[in-house]
Amino acid sequence: MDQSDNDAPAPSFWRRPAGRALATAALIAGFYLLREHWGHVLGFWPYLLLLACPLMHLMHGHGGHGQHGNHAQTSPRTHNKG
Repeated sequence: MDQSDNDAPAPSFWRRPAGRALATAALIAGFYLLREHWGHVLGFWPYLLLLACPLMHLMHGHGGHGQHGNHAQTSPRTHNKG
């Protein structure tokens, strides 16, 4: 008897129909919320831009993904004059 069908992991929530319906409803609600309150949102754009700078530095700075201390030790000479 083949057990491979029972061992397959369940699809993530966002791959299921209920997850897709929730994501679609959230996008539609977000669109209408922004549309109705666009004047208020425009006042926060400069602050959001300034907040994005340190967040981008934290997320993508120094190689990211824990590679800060894993610098390769290379020799200053790359060509042998010999």
